[in-house]
Amino acid sequence: MSGLITLRQTFAKVFGYGERGEELRIFFAPGRVNLIGEHTDFTGGYVLPAALTYGTWAVVHPRQDRKFRLASTSFAGMVEGDADKVVYQQADGWANYPKGVFNEFMRLGVRLSGYDILFDGNIPKGAGLSSSASIEMVTATALNQVEALGYTLVELTQLAQRAENQFVGVNCGIMDQFASGMGRAGHAVLLKCDTLVYRYVPLALGDYQLIITNSNKQRSLTESKYNQRRQECEEGVNILRKHLPGVVSLGNVSLEQWQEVQRYITPPEVYKRLDHVIHENNRTLASTIALETGDIQDFGQHMIQSHESLRDLFEVTGPELDTLFEEARQVEGCLGTRMTGAGFGGCTVSLVHREAVSTFETQVTLGYRGKTGLTPTFYLCDSGDGARELKGR
Repeated sequence: MSGLITLRQTFAKVFGYGERGEELRIFFAPGRVNLIGEHTDFTGGYVLPAALTYGTWAVVHPRQDRKFRLASTSFAGMVEGDADKVVYQQADGWANYPKGVFNEFMRLGVRLSGYDILFDGNIPKGAGLSSSASIEMVTATALNQVEALGYTLVELTQLAQRAENQFVGVNCGIMDQFASGMGRAGHAVLLKCDTLVYRYVPLALGDYQLIITNSNKQRSLTESKYNQRRQECEEGVNILRKHLPGVVSLGNVSLEQWQEVQRYITPPEVYKRLDHVIHENNRTLASTIALETGDIQDFGQHMIQSHESLRDLFEVTGPELDTLFEEARQVEGCLGTRMTGAGFGGCTVSLVHREAVSTFETQVTLGYRGKTGLTPTFYLCDSGDGARELKGR
């Protein structure tokens, strides 16, 4: 949607007021693309996401009756409720994400005044670019500002994660919410997920462009094997702790330690999951060094190795993402490519020379359509700032 004026006009059309000078506040939270470090967040490891310029807007007007009305430009109807009695309802669909944020604030003892909120977004649905975290973070940021609550952005990312874990029921790690809240234009964020220690990593890609390719194979995390993979990792950590005293999370197991104890992980599926996570953590740190030293080619190789590991060891890619991966690798000028997000559909992210972008889109489309019958969608990807209030027009 173009412009804050248009958003205000749409709010007025949906809620029946807002054009007569009523104070409407507008907030934005981006989606994210994870450059490398996949399925390492919930194991306490390293991730390297970047916030996008795609995201979710929220137009907010406070009420005084402790009621809420939620509407979206992407979905018909309106979800209404009482701020004192927020309950998960499957029929509410997308609105359960902001409702989960309401619920978390109330669990902290915050007495919410009530709100009319219009959501608008341009993140492809179900593409793995974290539209859910974007909705959660724009809601958390808005309520924090409107109610003058004083929570830090890091605290809001943790609150939003709890909303998705405990209210929506998806056992995601902290990466998505953290990237959406803490992103910085021109940078990725290296985050250690168990300690929340982070630093910004410059995305100085020179003649190369990040391209997100949507497989248009929809998936839902709550219906996928995501939670199963998490359980397999937890099973492996419980075995490791018997042989590595003091290990709190899988993200703290070094390659050297893994080589010493891997023989004790006898369930073959569990072994593969752990082997991926431990090597992926190492790849993420190596990728950070590559970006900081300007070695873009090395970074691209780490991306390729990451996808191969997610395909062969973590088994979360599937035929569509694997086809995009193989087709992208055949394009001259593509230094690296990999699935991004939880998998089971969604997107790949590729590092492509700017002069090869058109060729990349043409070749990948032809190859992918011929093998899957699906047509991919491409997004040139720029990194953006994190969750914030928007001022002006």
